[in-house]
Amino acid sequence: MNKHEFLQKLQAKLTNIPDHEQKEITRDIEEHFIAGLEEGKTEEQIADSLGSPQQLAKDVTANYHVEKVNQNTSSENIFRATWAVLGLGFLNVVIVLGPLLVVASIVISLWTVSASFVFQFIALIVKVIITPSAFQLFELFFSITLVGSGLLLGIAMYYVSKYLIHLFIRYLNFNIRIVKGGASK
Repeated sequence: MNKHEFLQKLQAKLTNIPDHEQKEITRDIEEHFIAGLEEGKTEEQIADSLGSPQQLAKDVTANYHVEKVNQNTSSENIFRATWAVLGLGFLNVVIVLGPLLVVASIVISLWTVSASFVFQFIALIVKVIITPSAFQLFELFFSITLVGSGLLLGIAMYYVSKYLIHLFIRYLNFNIRIVKGGASK
């Protein structure tokens, strides 16, 4: 495959990243071809050394989305980066998606517990309004204890969630390096 065919196939697969990024990638590949030609290699040899345009496009897309997550850790960016890394290989479905689902389930559960502790106070107020004769002082103090515990758990979960997102992004970067062929980079 020559330079033109390689770039054409690569650009056809780079539809999930912005045009200016596509142009920059194309320029980098063209420079790689120029350097290879100066070394006396043929275009076919250079294209072979770059690998499959489809796999290169997957690598570039995954790197782009992970970099975007590093700049802005929104849930949309995390989802796109995760999806792009999953596309690098079938084994990534287990290696990336498995830990993500487990950790996300635990985090969502703890956020739910925090919210339920805080909002149970509303249930106590409704109960007192509906049946004031059933009110017990113990329930009020227990409810206040749960609200405090829920707020503390919510604050803790905020920092834990931020740390886990950071850790997951590092895990995605590590996974990309492994797929590319070396963890030592």
